[in-house]
Amino acid sequence: MSDHLIKDIFNKDKFTKRKIIKITISVGLLIGAFFAVSYVLSNKRMLAFSSLAVLNKVSNFLPIGQDEKKELDVVNKIVGEMTKNDDIEKTFLILLQNEAELRPGGGFLGQYAIVKIKNGQVLSTFVEDANLLDQRISTKIPTPFPFERMMQLKRWKFRDSNFSPDFPTNVEKAKYFMRLAGKSSNGFDGVIAVNSQVFNDVLGLTGPITVPGYSGEYNEENGSRKLEEQVEKAYIMNPDIDTQNRKAILKKMAPIILDKLMTIGNVTKLAELFHREMKNKNVMLNFTDPALQSAVESVFWDGTVTKDWSGDYLMMVDANMGALKTDFFIKREMHYNLDLTLPKPLVTLDIKYKNTAPYGDWRTSDYHSYLRLYVPKGSNFLESHMVSRIATSEDFDKTYFGFMCHVLINGETDAQIKYELPESFSNMEDYKLLIQKQSGVGDVPVTVHIKTKDGEFDQQQTLLSDLNFKYQK
Repeated sequence: MSDHLIKDIFNKDKFTKRKIIKITISVGLLIGAFFAVSYVLSNKRMLAFSSLAVLNKVSNFLPIGQDEKKELDVVNKIVGEMTKNDDIEKTFLILLQNEAELRPGGGFLGQYAIVKIKNGQVLSTFVEDANLLDQRISTKIPTPFPFERMMQLKRWKFRDSNFSPDFPTNVEKAKYFMRLAGKSSNGFDGVIAVNSQVFNDVLGLTGPITVPGYSGEYNEENGSRKLEEQVEKAYIMNPDIDTQNRKAILKKMAPIILDKLMTIGNVTKLAELFHREMKNKNVMLNFTDPALQSAVESVFWDGTVTKDWSGDYLMMVDANMGALKTDFFIKREMHYNLDLTLPKPLVTLDIKYKNTAPYGDWRTSDYHSYLRLYVPKGSNFLESHMVSRIATSEDFDKTYFGFMCHVLINGETDAQIKYELPESFSNMEDYKLLIQKQSGVGDVPVTVHIKTKDGEFDQQQTLLSDLNFKYQK
């Protein structure tokens, strides 16, 4: 992003530096160290595509251009709502997710926060472990099938509510479980999901910190892992520890981080940081106000599984069923091979999983995942290798195939899935492919190989955000 664009935003009446800092403080107070970044700063489009090389004189993969003016308008709308002096109280639900234990909607939902603001000021905050809320749910809701089969869980509760790759779906499910726990969920003006990677990235901006009363240093490399050790390891080893107080470190850590963030030199860096979190789907937004939600959707910050895409489509969605934080060590690669010369286009999808963990411990084991592949509606599964198919169904106007996938410690699994696209794709003059990224999955190298009657073409990218490829004669 150019410096003049950043300055242009900060010079707007609605978006002064004072308001930026005020919102940063407000959000930081909500969720302590896990979300000390403001969720109202951004001026780049989430679907920010890398330039794609020209393949030859006849055919290209073409990127979609950015619309920065639209992004600026959306930013101003969000900030305007958060700082409006209208004497109206607003309430927000923050879902704190740990992607080291990957779930379809990001990471494992370990805790949540509720914040109330008025005229840009925080009125109250409430933070609680998801387990404590779940203890108040007596209704027996059957779990989705993979939870029962792979984890022997029979009751579905709040902590597992983000089982969909579609954020709006997870928002409604989280509210549903809150109501079952006796907590009102009708008054939320917005719901925000935040993955723990944001914490590490914030420490990259502030530099290393120490917390009085706690040993060691927290930095960009070890932050979330060290915090896990502080708030989880001791509890696992000694279940008698008071669950209400085991995360007291967050209350001490938040003001230390905020003090470092509140410098003039960090203002533009915060904007860039928040852009990365939105682009990488580490933060997702959902608002009850129709106009604000429509604005968020227009720049793809809402975490939806798209339903209005007419071309080829792929979304790879993992759900860690091992109940440990093994995803920290999991590396993925994806090779998408498409033959458009056949009556029904044939897809051969190769997914390489590598478990880089050197050994197992209290938070690491062999990797056990429920893998879903979302593909164009009407696609026909043919065969798979190194994964076991257990489901085929439809959702979000897509067909999906579900598999059990296992990766041993310090091992690799090379999965291969073959399926046919609907016959209508063979008649397309211009082929286009959208690959959507799962929240929390990290960076995934992607190779796309297309065989047409005009030749064979390759493109390599990294799935940092959603990728859009287009083959055009």
